Amino acid sequence: METKPGGWTPYVTPIPAEDLDVFKKALHGLVGVNYTPLAVAKQVVSGMNYRFFCNAQVVYPGAANEAAIVQIYKPLTGDAHITSITRV
Repeated sequence: METKPGGWTPYVTPIPAEDLDVFKKALHGLVGVNYTPLAVAKQVVSGMNYRFFCNAQVVYPGAANEAAIVQIYKPLTGDAHITSITRV
């Protein structure tokens, strides 16, 4: 599928291994909520923006599952980092 310059790709599953690696590195050390990515959309910028559609579960017994969008930016050089987490 083609996207417009600066536009987001459609969400895709399964998530490619290299995108999962970005997700894992960006969320390394995050505590309190477990995020399980289910699909990813990408946007080419000066680097890459990622939107991961995730199952989110607070880490305590009996916690309800929620949906969340975890947005990550991976610059051309340097480490990926979370730019936002939004419940949906």
